[in-house]
Amino acid sequence: MGVGAFSSPGISAVGAGEDLIEVDNLTVKYSQRVALRGLSFRVRRGEFILLTGPSGCGKSTLARCLVGLIPHSSLAQMTGRVVVDGLATTEHSVSELATHVGLVFQNPATQLFCLTVEEEVAFGPRNLGLPPQEVAERCRFALAATGIEHLRRRRVNSLSGGEQQRVAIAAVLAMRPNILVLDEPTSNLDLKGAKRVLETLDRLRREHGLTILVIEHRLGEVGRLADRVMVMNEGRIVADGTPQQVFGQRGLLAELGIRYPWHVLEDGWAALVPRGIAGHRPKERPLVELQGVEAGYGRTTVLSDLNLAIYPGEFVALVGDNGVGKTTVAKVLAGLLKPRRGKVIFHGGARELGRRVGLVFQNPLSQLFCRTVGEEVAFGPRNFGILSEGLLEEILVVAGLSELRDRRVHALSSGQQQRTALAAVFALRPELLILDEPTMGQDWGHLGRFMDFLVELNGRGSTILLITHDYKLVCRYARRVMLLRDGRIVADGPPRSPARGSAPSSSGFVAKGR
Repeated sequence: MGVGAFSSPGISAVGAGEDLIEVDNLTVKYSQRVALRGLSFRVRRGEFILLTGPSGCGKSTLARCLVGLIPHSSLAQMTGRVVVDGLATTEHSVSELATHVGLVFQNPATQLFCLTVEEEVAFGPRNLGLPPQEVAERCRFALAATGIEHLRRRRVNSLSGGEQQRVAIAAVLAMRPNILVLDEPTSNLDLKGAKRVLETLDRLRREHGLTILVIEHRLGEVGRLADRVMVMNEGRIVADGTPQQVFGQRGLLAELGIRYPWHVLEDGWAALVPRGIAGHRPKERPLVELQGVEAGYGRTTVLSDLNLAIYPGEFVALVGDNGVGKTTVAKVLAGLLKPRRGKVIFHGGARELGRRVGLVFQNPLSQLFCRTVGEEVAFGPRNFGILSEGLLEEILVVAGLSELRDRRVHALSSGQQQRTALAAVFALRPELLILDEPTMGQDWGHLGRFMDFLVELNGRGSTILLITHDYKLVCRYARRVMLLRDGRIVADGPPRSPARGSAPSSSGFVAKGR
């Protein structure tokens, strides 16, 4: 099989122009909870579909049905019929379906388990029993297509979240499926990484006829490539049409908390961040300072001679490309990573570090360990003897978790898990609250309410450090932006007003011409 061939061995593929995915009356239940309600739709070969909807509406459950994880590897109860690339998912194993349809999970860490990037990408083709030359050829293509050739010998656990996302996509591409399903593939990617991945997907569709279904909340980037947009709510498809048709239903989007597609800033962070260091020197002492900090992992140095100060009551955004060390800064501030050199200085008296700094990780499963949502949010305050039922209820309401209070944490969608982690950290009322990519899995309605709650906390004196690739969040909420590059802060000051890209065009969404 050559580099350009994507047909699966041994099975005749559905003819061009015919339905490649068939879903008939699909219903899925988790115990008594209904996740999907009688879904029926068709997808034709070569279509590029954007699937969106509020957090918890059933998008990820549908993705798992398409690759056979439901019903083969899940306790979920499934009725109805799903056929992908001519194969009924109930009649074929997950391993057989994997050569026809590939899934990239929302959290890439859940599907990466090899030591190095090259081994990870080669794992699937090797397990197909392909000759070494073919395995090497597939790896070369997949690494180049995702722009990670330079990472091929890196250890997977040393990569940033965005880098791991691209490795997961490359590993699926190496299997050469006819259908790709991607669950929020750009959520952890910077602008360059997101554009590269989406350009790759578009090229694979155009040149090789791949059928692509992307689950996303960031509609602007993916919407330009999509032929078709499907919107889900409460387990049902409530809109299905061209991007112009669906995005023209602004009332429906607003009702479901779906963010209208905004234009992308073509110049990246240069359009928003201040030029140079603005000399940010308030009269009061900093809440925390990093002085000459060097930090890293193993033999890899990530931060080098880093100096920064965060002042009480600030709302600061830390931005930069994937892999520059933003999460490493968060870990140093939270006391989870000890600097090799330099100092971390907190002012304002002694207090438990766990209450001075609250950190919400990119991957919420890294910090969720209680049985239910209510227990998770109450755990920290109860541990410190500061539990208040009034505050607990307020946080559950603002986080949109009141109805999920008794739901098991691991039965939640990724977006709901993220909100639970945010609520659990909020409940401790830390002096410095650090949010590392809080947008993963979040629709704009939930995220907007949470960010407004952050603003309220900030108004009461809490200091916020927001780490994000989301331009809209930075434009709307941050009063100071720090740009991290090569392990140092290279720009620091109030955000600039972008000349373009900060709002939808007057004519509405414009899809890519065909």
